[in-house]
Amino acid sequence: MNYTLNQLQIFLKIVKTQSVTKASEELHLTQPAVSIQLKNFQEQFDIPLTEVVGRKIYITDFGHEIAEAAENIINQVHAINYKTLAYKGQMAGKLKISIVSTGKYVMPYFLSDFMKEHTGIELLMDVTNKSRVVESLENNEVDFALVSILPSKLNVEKLDLLQNKLYLVGNTDIIFEKVNQEESFFENLPLIFREKGSGTRQTMVSFFERNTISVLNKMELTSNEAVKQALIAGLGYSIMPLIGIKNELRNNELQIIPVKGLPITTNWSLIWLKGKKHSPVAKAILNYIEKEKSNIVHDRFDWYEKY
Repeated sequence: MNYTLNQLQIFLKIVKTQSVTKASEELHLTQPAVSIQLKNFQEQFDIPLTEVVGRKIYITDFGHEIAEAAENIINQVHAINYKTLAYKGQMAGKLKISIVSTGKYVMPYFLSDFMKEHTGIELLMDVTNKSRVVESLENNEVDFALVSILPSKLNVEKLDLLQNKLYLVGNTDIIFEKVNQEESFFENLPLIFREKGSGTRQTMVSFFERNTISVLNKMELTSNEAVKQALIAGLGYSIMPLIGIKNELRNNELQIIPVKGLPITTNWSLIWLKGKKHSPVAKAILNYIEKEKSNIVHDRFDWYEKY
């Protein structure tokens, strides 16, 4: 046996994604490079690790056992690295955070200075929709989650970071005067929604239900970036978090349409399961954010506070 740590990591990623293509994307490698490493790894075993049916790759029972062993090996390597750093007096370990997609405009600013100071910490930040964020928290897969709507069925503790403001947004082809909550206005307005499971969608739907506004003409897109590009192109209008449209507002690509009842305000909150025993790294980052939150908001989000 002469397999490398790199081959173990690649094989483990293939097993987790069930796809060579997805594994290559997540590892930032070319698909041929991943395929070659998989082939070289497979050649070291007499029993198949994978099989291809049609164009889909399947992991054999033996392959799953090897993947489990590979994960244990990789974890042990990380543990060695962390112990080495800890012996030198440096903070080391993993920090796992799951954040809703629009949270990518928020969370990095609360982490950057801390991560620069503690280079031995490995940050794993999953950016996904609200449903998956809540699921990862419920399964205790992460240290923290960042949400703009608190999960109703989980007992959590929280630290509020920043107010979340959602406005009706469109491109600048037509300039709107002050708009009342008239059903006819929204009925004739092509509206763009995020996908089901998105916190932004949940907030947008709640606004229409709360104000008994009927929406007939709508489109659904699966990311905040996709919604922005659709708005800029003139495909419609949407209720969006202000935090994600800073540059588009400054470049006059998008405008906030003044509608009675908007903005909707919630809070960006860092949450964790009530009673969770934090690792030393998780405790340190939580203490840091609690101490520095006001300074970070002032330094990094000054533009945001003016709206």
